[in-house]
Amino acid sequence: MTSENKTAEDGVNDDALVLRDDHEGIATLTLNRGSKFNALSSDLMTELKRILDQIADDTTVRVVILAAHGKAFCAGHDLKELGAKDTREAVDALFQQCSDLMMTVTRLPQPVIAKVHGIATAAGCQLVATCDLAVASSAAQFATSGINVGLFCATPGVALSRNVPRKKAMEMLLTGDFIDSETALQFGLINQAVEPEELDRAVKDFAAKISRHSPKAIAMGKSLFYRQINEGLETAYDTAVDTIVDNMIDGDARAGINAFIAKQPMPDWEDR
Repeated sequence: MTSENKTAEDGVNDDALVLRDDHEGIATLTLNRGSKFNALSSDLMTELKRILDQIADDTTVRVVILAAHGKAFCAGHDLKELGAKDTREAVDALFQQCSDLMMTVTRLPQPVIAKVHGIATAAGCQLVATCDLAVASSAAQFATSGINVGLFCATPGVALSRNVPRKKAMEMLLTGDFIDSETALQFGLINQAVEPEELDRAVKDFAAKISRHSPKAIAMGKSLFYRQINEGLETAYDTAVDTIVDNMIDGDARAGINAFIAKQPMPDWEDR
């Protein structure tokens, strides 16, 4: 469990690679490898995916916040671990594991908000881009910096290019330069940029606002969003029609519309 009086910089003296804290339908997952800048080791990715898989089946969780302890949000892959892998099969397994983790975030029924207090580089930037939403401190910085060590950030580029304009994505991928949170906001990589002392409250308010809505509608909507976004226009509309019809005949939507017409408070939403 995280401790309310601990800041991201303080860290937590705990052997767990990922900490989970649930409160009022919001699950906060905290990367707890701060001494290694929360680099995505195989073990950390395994643990994070394990917890996300649990949350996917947990109907009490409506929103997930992904945070981190230490100075960095996530510095990408663990280069020592990566450098020690000397066969194609071993390298392939590590990057496949990372891709599976990113897809787990995307497929999760609940929205995931990245809470970014420090640097997010390479696969760490990929993780921010993969989350459905992101709020960053003005102290945060972002980069796909693999090119600086001769490694083009190919897999981070998948998520990055689906968040920011094409030429801006290529600029980040080809230069490895850092961008600040205001620039990340302009690019569309994050939703909000706030002062460091406002980060906790901004993320909690964001999560609370989302958690008040129908979990069924949100789960259907998130799934649709990622399915339709790369489809042709006509197919995307066909997919969207199927989803909104399923949503409309669901009990939550009918109850909500009836309450709106009757000028009554919204009902208590059903679990997924």
